[in-house]
Amino acid sequence: MKRSVFMLVLGAIVLYSCGTVTFNMSGASIGNARTCQVVTFENRADIVNPRLAAQMTDALKDKIQSSSSLRLVNSSADVSFEGEITGYNVQPQQVTATSGAARDRLTITVKVKFTNELDPDKNYDRSFSRFQEFTGGASLSAVEGQLVEDILLELMEDIYNEAFSAW
Repeated sequence: MKRSVFMLVLGAIVLYSCGTVTFNMSGASIGNARTCQVVTFENRADIVNPRLAAQMTDALKDKIQSSSSLRLVNSSADVSFEGEITGYNVQPQQVTATSGAARDRLTITVKVKFTNELDPDKNYDRSFSRFQEFTGGASLSAVEGQLVEDILLELMEDIYNEAFSAW
């Protein structure tokens, strides 16, 4: 018993003397960045969901706060995101002879500009697109809220990973 306690204390001392070890399960690396700005997204899609721009902006802020130690600021940030919603459309995916569309697909496309003031090699300006399918007989207004929420989660993951992926 004394020997195992001694080994445990000795192991803790050895690890502590080696310095700080940080494990990051997300695979993300924010480098030396401390602050982040998220500019409100503009909605330039042909079909406009009036709440989508605010939802998208808030979803990105939530993703940054939950997945990093970055502090959100309104200007002069180490890293910043700005963008616009360029696509919001519904298309039939499966057509049946008797009832028309059996499955429809809601697709959201967003163009994002990421600027890293500390490491300009990580800057990007690109489009991201995600979709969710739903039963063709369902009214879009009946399922739209959940579809948008699911799509935004996927988009935020893509946008965040593109900016901070350490892989």
